[in-house]
Amino acid sequence: MNVKDERNCLAHTLVIATAKITNDPNYKVYPTGSKIGLVVQRLLETTSIDFDWGGGVEEHAQYQEYFKDYRIVVFSGLNCEDNA
Repeated sequence: MNVKDERNCLAHTLVIATAKITNDPNYKVYPTGSKIGLVVQRLLETTSIDFDWGGGVEEHAQYQEYFKDYRIVVFSGLNCEDNA
């Protein structure tokens, strides 16, 4: 599955992944970019995490704290365009 937004692709990926796990009815349209913008914006505002200039261990730790019921694994070298 490709993430359509290159600027905040980790936030988009996390929203899509949690939508799948929680059986969110919007799960299938989120990857197309439909209906996901406001959800991602809310996530970014709630967590105060800004990936506009990239991110690192600190930002990952912040997301992991927010999504404490889940384990977030990041593989080095993946891009927003890569299939999940």
